Amino acid sequence: MREAYHVELDQLAENLAAMSVQVADAMERATKALLEVDLGLAEQVISDDAKVDDARAECEEQAYALLALQAPVATDLRTVLAAIHAAESLERMGDLALHVAKAARRRHPDPVLPDSVKPYFAEMGRAAVSLARQVEAIIKTKDVSAAKDLETEDDQVDDLHRHLFTVLMDREWPHGVASAVDVTLLGRFYERYADHAVSVAKRMIFVVTGRMPGYGTDDEDLTI
Repeated sequence: MREAYHVELDQLAENLAAMSVQVADAMERATKALLEVDLGLAEQVISDDAKVDDARAECEEQAYALLALQAPVATDLRTVLAAIHAAESLERMGDLALHVAKAARRRHPDPVLPDSVKPYFAEMGRAAVSLARQVEAIIKTKDVSAAKDLETEDDQVDDLHRHLFTVLMDREWPHGVASAVDVTLLGRFYERYADHAVSVAKRMIFVVTGRMPGYGTDDEDLTI
């Protein structure tokens, strides 16, 4: 009975890792659709979003069943609670990739991005996808050191996001208000995507250590 229970816990982690792959692929395709004005890829991201929603529902159903039927404690309880929160963050990452794809579709056949800002989005897209793929490994390995390192790459996304504003605020911006709004919103989507990836990594640190990074002090033990 307990062996089956731990198999279920392992399966929950595998499903979360699979969600990470889904949202990484979604943002990779959405970014390509954005940069290359590829309507087919945009449509693929949009249609595949339902699969991410279904994956979240499955993870949550698994987690609530484990809570109800197994009454987990200590590390096992932290694993189940972290899974519920992580599934929410991963689904939100999928939604943000969806927003990027919808922006690409909405402007098609015209490009959404002026050439001057495309390098920023190419780099933000690369970093965001890298974060999601690292999250997959962190969920599987529960590597605390790797989870902490994720914030460094998130800082790169934040820096790129800030640089975008210097471009947008330039008095010589020649592309009009509508374009500025598109660029502002899209930049925000990538920044939030990266933040959610870091949030998932922090949940894995909580599973291992019993402490949620960013809350309280190092002396406060939040072990359940």
